Amino acid sequence: MIHTNEKVIKHKAGLLNLAEELGNVSKACKVMGLSRDTFYRYKAAADEGGVEALLDRNRRSPNIKNRVDPAVESIVLDYALEEPAHGQSRTSNELRKRGTFVSPSGVRSIWLRHGLACFKDRLKALSNKVAEQGLILTESQVAAMERKKEDDVACGEIDTAHPGYLGSQDTYYVGTFKGIGRVYQQTFVDTYSKVAHAKLYTTKTPITAADMLNDQVLPFYEEHSLLLRILTDRGTEYCGRADQHDYQLYMALNNIEHTKTKVKSPQTNGICERFHKTILNEFYQITLRKKIYDSVDELQIDLDEWLIKYNTQRTHQGKMCLGRTPMETLIDGKAIWKEKFVN
Repeated sequence: MIHTNEKVIKHKAGLLNLAEELGNVSKACKVMGLSRDTFYRYKAAADEGGVEALLDRNRRSPNIKNRVDPAVESIVLDYALEEPAHGQSRTSNELRKRGTFVSPSGVRSIWLRHGLACFKDRLKALSNKVAEQGLILTESQVAAMERKKEDDVACGEIDTAHPGYLGSQDTYYVGTFKGIGRVYQQTFVDTYSKVAHAKLYTTKTPITAADMLNDQVLPFYEEHSLLLRILTDRGTEYCGRADQHDYQLYMALNNIEHTKTKVKSPQTNGICERFHKTILNEFYQITLRKKIYDSVDELQIDLDEWLIKYNTQRTHQGKMCLGRTPMETLIDGKAIWKEKFVN
């Protein structure tokens, strides 16, 4: 009996084990949908080299004669760290100006061999070189590093230093209820600790967005003496003329910095989106099957009870929580905030 957790060869080992268990190669091949030739090829490989021999081997051997000259390869690698933001075509064109002729595909082949094919990989290699040799970055290299940070934010990789450093707010459409109408949820999640607040409304307006902050969020963070900056999407309930928009006026009056997501990049607010998936799976889909609600206030009571469990009892696997509850993460993170801003 062959045991393995390797997905690539699991079906191959399964065929051999099934044939051994049934004692009939033809029947095992019929069940698995494979030919007997395939079975005997797998069996010969397993008998000769064990489980590892079942891995697909690349039969192509590299043709060294087709590779670029080592001197050219060295120049391409140096340029990859010199200008990490340049793609293969730009690199080929720029090197041609310097008298080094290599095609864009040739540049990519070199990058692939040295693990530099992605922009992030080239930046990582540059960072390692700077750490080892103490080099001073050029303006283009600094710009590439800053572009990487912007891309990380656009992909949902939010840089958050401590609780209250950045809060994420979004609107979630709960559904249409008989006798109530449409119900919307204003959501606020601390991007560091993942402590969440939510309040239900029957409209989606700047007033409701500001009311949620005034009723739940600001009192909570004032109690813990934490700073506050808020990230929202570009919905009409969050964005407008500062002198006429209720939400913008509220932010200005309370001296809260307002950051907006990148255009056409909803994943920037991915922390709220992930919380919405959690609350849908663990609260709404369960609660709405058990009970019929006649008012928003009635649903809000059950939502508040669930949020207490979410914040204080449910462990979170985020990179800051690491198995702790959101409230535990917030309390532990307050020490970081005090070191940076209080002391």
